[in-house]
Amino acid sequence: MAKKGLGRGLSALLSDNVPELPEVEAGTDGRLIQLHISDIEPNRKQPRKHFDENALMELAESIGMHGLLEPIAVRKKENGYYEIIAGERRWRASRMAGLNTIPAIVKEIGDEEAALLALIENLQREDLNPVEEALGYRDLIQRYELTQEEAAKKVGKSRANVANLMRILNHPASVLALVENGSLTYGHARALLPLAEKLGEKELLAVAEKISEEDLSVRQTEALAKKMLTEPTDKPVTADPVKSQYLKVLERSVSASAGRKAAIKAEKDGSGKLVLSFASTEDLETLLTALCGKHFLEELSETL
Repeated sequence: MAKKGLGRGLSALLSDNVPELPEVEAGTDGRLIQLHISDIEPNRKQPRKHFDENALMELAESIGMHGLLEPIAVRKKENGYYEIIAGERRWRASRMAGLNTIPAIVKEIGDEEAALLALIENLQREDLNPVEEALGYRDLIQRYELTQEEAAKKVGKSRANVANLMRILNHPASVLALVENGSLTYGHARALLPLAEKLGEKELLAVAEKISEEDLSVRQTEALAKKMLTEPTDKPVTADPVKSQYLKVLERSVSASAGRKAAIKAEKDGSGKLVLSFASTEDLETLLTALCGKHFLEELSETL
């Protein structure tokens, strides 16, 4: 897989802003021009999925006062539009600020290099949440067959930093959602990793929500995880919710048919107990006769 030129970073992609740029057509790779915002479209494979509206408003206000100080990077598509390589946040804020045109650097690159530069541009930002950053590294590594060391170099991070961050992806999506919305920090997510192998998703999520609700520190979370890891594991197994509902229906049906209270207790391996209540000795004999046949008690009395 060709990787030529993919390690240059964004410093080579972007150059100093030039004021009062003419509106011209792109023809040379790296040419800085002024583009109509309506002629620009976002990259559908943009790795960044969340844009903070408040932060965009603040940026839009700044752009409205001072203009866009750093050009975006685009490439010309066959449909005539320009696709954003880097700078979608600046493009969105410029639209909010009411600008008609913005400066852009037009690059002549293919789909693969454009996608890689978009990933790198996002990973070099400081306002990504930990989950977005970890997913970005994973995407970078998997899509371009890189090692963690190679991926780390492309975004100016250490291999250990990338490896540690990607570990939080061992959590289920429900727990990662708490990190994305800010209920838990990256430190909390790391502290909970030892429990991810021990607990099911529902149990782990309950612990994570408790930490958020009680505003526990990372140290307190580490202590809680350590305590839970040393607790006995031979706790009763909770039945599957679907099976539990089925057993409840059976209990009601048996009770109605037998005219007495019935209880069904099932174990994880499929075994269990059926418990039928009786009100008196006579009622017990009636129950046994119904279960074992009308001659059961007569045959029993002959053996006593």
